[in-house]
Amino acid sequence: METDAVRDAVRERYAEAARAVAGDPAAAAGCCSAGSCAPGALEVDERFGAGLYAEGETADLPAAAVAASLGCGNPMAVADLRPGERVLDLGSGGGIDVLLSARRVGPTGFAYGVDMTEEMLALARANAARAGATNVEFRRGEIEALPFADGSVDVVISNCVVNLSPDKPRVLAEAYRVLAPGGRFGISDVVAEDHLTPAERAERGSHVGCIAGALSVSEYLTGLRAAGFTDPEVVFTHEVADGMHGAVVRAVKR
Repeated sequence: METDAVRDAVRERYAEAARAVAGDPAAAAGCCSAGSCAPGALEVDERFGAGLYAEGETADLPAAAVAASLGCGNPMAVADLRPGERVLDLGSGGGIDVLLSARRVGPTGFAYGVDMTEEMLALARANAARAGATNVEFRRGEIEALPFADGSVDVVISNCVVNLSPDKPRVLAEAYRVLAPGGRFGISDVVAEDHLTPAERAERGSHVGCIAGALSVSEYLTGLRAAGFTDPEVVFTHEVADGMHGAVVRAVKR
């Protein structure tokens, strides 16, 4: 798919998900599936969604924030957030990871979310209001061109979103740019085993389903180093399709 077509397909898929959650939280579906990924045809199972968070971790969040959890992991288990830190969530969706981050960094810290889908931004802002969260902000933008100043955050997180981008080198470069020196990149994403070709990844699922656009382990490590990061690592957590895994991806800006 061409860049614009990919971006439009992703935007429409997540706009549809946001509309479903806003109308009926119980109707929300998980983000990614090796099967059909047309709006309304997604499956919720152990590979994706809110079930990947620790028991009780989301208990006091608005139901719509939990229902809109569309990821393949738990960034809270990846990023090791600390009080007072500034956190940025790439592709923040309904806001679940921003709200959890805000709790972790406390009143002296701040949690930002960026999303390109107006419907998701509206849902996230409503969820933040319901949660009474005051140290959060959601901005409209694309993860390839983040609406943040250089060195303005301490941690970049994301949950099953980088694989959706049609320009992943730009995403990694932007993440590096907005991080302060010593900042950490800690995300969950779908990652392919190195032996799978792009065509073989596409056979296992669609782009909007978080499968076809996934990087391989070597591609991720190379991309992180090219962006300027040090100590990159990719650790598989669970299989989402044959040769495709939910994974923890970490790196540091020295």
